[in-house]
Amino acid sequence: MKPPSDVDRDATVFVVDDDAAVRSALKLLLHTVGLKASCHETAAGFLEQFDPRVAGCAVLDVRMPGMSGLELQQELNLRGAVLPVIFITGHGDVPMAVEALQHGAFDFLQKPFRDQELIDRIQRALEKDREVRAALARKEEIRARFDSLTPREREVLELMTRGRPNKLMAADLSLSQRTVEIHRARVMEKMQAPSLAQLVRMTLELE
Repeated sequence: MKPPSDVDRDATVFVVDDDAAVRSALKLLLHTVGLKASCHETAAGFLEQFDPRVAGCAVLDVRMPGMSGLELQQELNLRGAVLPVIFITGHGDVPMAVEALQHGAFDFLQKPFRDQELIDRIQRALEKDREVRAALARKEEIRARFDSLTPREREVLELMTRGRPNKLMAADLSLSQRTVEIHRARVMEKMQAPSLAQLVRMTLELE
């Protein structure tokens, strides 16, 4: 089997299944390939310990007593979780798995399946989680830069991203062109934007 990447080594695979034998087998399989596993018998038990800051993915059984896998997925969606979800389904559960995909599940795997099939899908889910978390971290960083701007600098930023030249910006804001140039330079510096095009992309990411 393929060894996990460095990204995988820092992530946790959360297994939620009411079948003790399945939990045990999956935990052993994941440990065999160097992946961290956290197994839970019920959805409620998983939610009690759930920390959205922990990277990884979830492997859920569709049918479980109490809260089902689908209901757990919906609860994670309500909490704004970005954790990719892979469903394990029996033959009769395929329509439910398709519904889960429509609600944002990452993938589903029908029983019986090969171990490598599951590992491959888990590793793709972990890569997706890494990409999403990196994008969110970048957005937070850009938001922090934007929040450091003064009200006047934000006005200049808005006009810059609309393509207004300095002369018209000065007239719009009742400032001298020199003052506008100073504000523009400060905006570029605080936003850490190497070009106007990059600055525009940053502001689009904040929307």
